[in-house]
Amino acid sequence: MRTTNDILRAAKAAAPVLAAAGTEQKNAALHCMADALLAAEETILAANAEDLAAATDIREVMKDRLTLTPARIRGMADGIREAAALPDPVGITLSETTRPNGLRIEKRSVPMGVIGIIYESRPNVTSDAAVLAVKAGSAVVLRGGKEAYRSNAAVTAAMRAGLQAAGLPEDLVCLVEDTTRASSVEMMEAVGLIDLLIPRGGAGLIRAVTEHAKVPCIQTGTGICHIYVDKTADQEMALSVIENAKTSRPSVCNAEEVLLVHRDIAGEFLPKIARRLREDRAAAGKPVVELRLDARAAAIIDGTPAGPDDFDTEFLDYILAVGVVDDVQAAIAHIAAHSTGHSEAILTADDAAADDFVCRVDSAAVYVNASTRFTDGGEFGLGCEMGISTQKMHARGPMGLQELCSYKYVITGSGQIR
Repeated sequence: MRTTNDILRAAKAAAPVLAAAGTEQKNAALHCMADALLAAEETILAANAEDLAAATDIREVMKDRLTLTPARIRGMADGIREAAALPDPVGITLSETTRPNGLRIEKRSVPMGVIGIIYESRPNVTSDAAVLAVKAGSAVVLRGGKEAYRSNAAVTAAMRAGLQAAGLPEDLVCLVEDTTRASSVEMMEAVGLIDLLIPRGGAGLIRAVTEHAKVPCIQTGTGICHIYVDKTADQEMALSVIENAKTSRPSVCNAEEVLLVHRDIAGEFLPKIARRLREDRAAAGKPVVELRLDARAAAIIDGTPAGPDDFDTEFLDYILAVGVVDDVQAAIAHIAAHSTGHSEAILTADDAAADDFVCRVDSAAVYVNASTRFTDGGEFGLGCEMGISTQKMHARGPMGLQELCSYKYVITGSGQIR
């Protein structure tokens, strides 16, 4: 078994080879990686089956995050090819100026170097991270959770085989073999070996990395996402949007966790949404949603009384906190107090209310009349994503290729001195 330090040093040594590679070579490597992934489908599914068999103490919605299927593997391969088709983010002239003394100063995008990812549960992240890093010209060191180690190892082996087939070093994509906390700490403290560290997982993981990392890191992902139904909203549309945002995949960070309803329509709308998320879904054989209600909502419909933390919890499950607010200003104030800065939506026919919401809600993605489930690199046309940044420095929202690059200044002169 290679030590984490050995793996980090191998990635560091491989990174300059990719940084010097041209667009055609990188794209060829990505296509080889996609081919290798599909060729290894049986091996990957067998490894995933072992992980699933060992995952006896996790909730069903979390087991869904861990599960790979032939369709999901094909989707991963499609994502690789889509990334190959995107413009190369490296070597772009971001700005250029000529100074009065004749110096030409160019700001040019460059690879980050070595990107580290610490993530949980989702083996598709292994593929997404590898693809984006290679396209952006950087090596990547992956540290997945122990519950998905076999799956991650099989996916990584396919990625490395694809790189080798394309004539690039396989150590451009590395998986940390130590699944204890020690390897995470080692990555957080890998000054000089990791240029950017990205945690992708639950609130505990993200907090640990952002509080203890000695290398630059980006805060991602915790999503207490809100939908506010204004008094002018098309209620049939609202029912559809809310059901999609809550139930299409409740275990992901862009799923709705809080529903706020204008007081003027609460008496009419709350019974509709309760029926849609409970009785209608039960009749269709689908999982029902538990509604955790504030006092005003509980006076209108039956449900579980909301506890003190329910409006500050990322449930990642079929649970929805529901509150009644006086108007759009009250909804905005509630979101400001409880949001994690990920994704929020207003459902309304009032342009002024929509404009006010968009202007004053300070989150990475703000929606008008659409589901929060679209906060995703693929849905935004960025290819697959490295994560959703909920901070404001360097990257915000879905992190695609441009967010994985840095830049440098190239200054050309003719003998100027200062």
